[in-house]
Amino acid sequence: MRLDSARVCSCARPTTPGGQAGPRPVRTSCCRQLGLVLYGLRGPDQIGDWPVDVAALGPFLSYKSSSTTFACAEPHRPHPPRATQTPTTTTMTAGQPLRTEPAQPQRLRHSGPPALHAAVVPSYPPPESDSDESWVWSQIKAEARRDADAEPALASFLYATVLSHPSLDRSLSFHLANKLCSSTLLSTLLYDLFVASLAAHPSLRAATVADLIAVRSRDPACAGFAHCLLNYKGFLAVQAHRVAHVLWAQSRRALALALQSRVAEVFAVDIHPAAAIGKGVLLDHATGVVIGETAVVGDNVSILHHVTLGGTGKAVGDRHPKIGDGVLIGAGATILGNVRIGAGAKVGAGSLVLIDVPPRSTAVGNPARLIGGKKGEDVMPGESMDHTSFIQQWSDYTI
Repeated sequence: MRLDSARVCSCARPTTPGGQAGPRPVRTSCCRQLGLVLYGLRGPDQIGDWPVDVAALGPFLSYKSSSTTFACAEPHRPHPPRATQTPTTTTMTAGQPLRTEPAQPQRLRHSGPPALHAAVVPSYPPPESDSDESWVWSQIKAEARRDADAEPALASFLYATVLSHPSLDRSLSFHLANKLCSSTLLSTLLYDLFVASLAAHPSLRAATVADLIAVRSRDPACAGFAHCLLNYKGFLAVQAHRVAHVLWAQSRRALALALQSRVAEVFAVDIHPAAAIGKGVLLDHATGVVIGETAVVGDNVSILHHVTLGGTGKAVGDRHPKIGDGVLIGAGATILGNVRIGAGAKVGAGSLVLIDVPPRSTAVGNPARLIGGKKGEDVMPGESMDHTSFIQQWSDYTI
């Protein structure tokens, strides 16, 4: 459907009986809840400066074929009639003076998003799908529609943040911009920044999809991909960091540090923009995670809350830990200095690590001691999330 620029929200820009456009539009209650200011449609999929999937807003938009306006219908509370536009009817009874009564306003009706059967939304991603962005995005939209139908209080939020966007990177950019904006760091600036970075670097989008699947598969408390995208602050902090890392590499360091500061304030996760983080990373709970400037985190790593990858306080230059692929770091662990944690290693909760940890080894204690590696273990600890096997199965370990 092709919409011209004269079509605006009828609740904000009334029309005359002859079909002429009325006064300049203003922000209205339903438009505010949708997060959209309908100043005019520039194209079939553009509302103002924000890209929108008009088809996804079907339950919220009803079009008039005989005029040049469309009605923006609020999903749960129709617009109250305007006092200046309410039509009146004239009644007169014998022996009584002429009086007018306001006519009953015509209420806009809609059916809302259709209910989805539980089988429509798979609970687990298919094998080898970590690069399939379209598959993950379709699952997020399906879950959002299901949740909007089940919980009316979240319908406007879900439509504004997920269902009104044509792609995962646009939805993520919109959500991060609204989370991290401040009175001086505007959401529109952040939105443009995130969209440009994700568009210019396909590796960032691939890492986002890998992170979503990592969280969904490793955390039993994760209810779905949409739950992770909207509510997991560890996931959101990592995505914002990746954009800050791009800015740092482009020598836009003042903006990168400002973004790091906002992430630390909003999500309680402090990652220096220069730190390098791989894909498939899970920050479980995430509160209190600190990652220093020269730290490196590999792929498929799982890090729990209150973990510090820091320096010793004296060294300069390359002074932070290097974490290999598939590593699991327990809650409250502290790893200091330019030490290497080998691929598939495990650091127990509350440990203080000051030495290198060989691959497939376990380090526990304060200061940490090495226990050895488990024989015949195929799955990396960072993916299995196995925190306690080194205690329960001593016979499988060699020291």
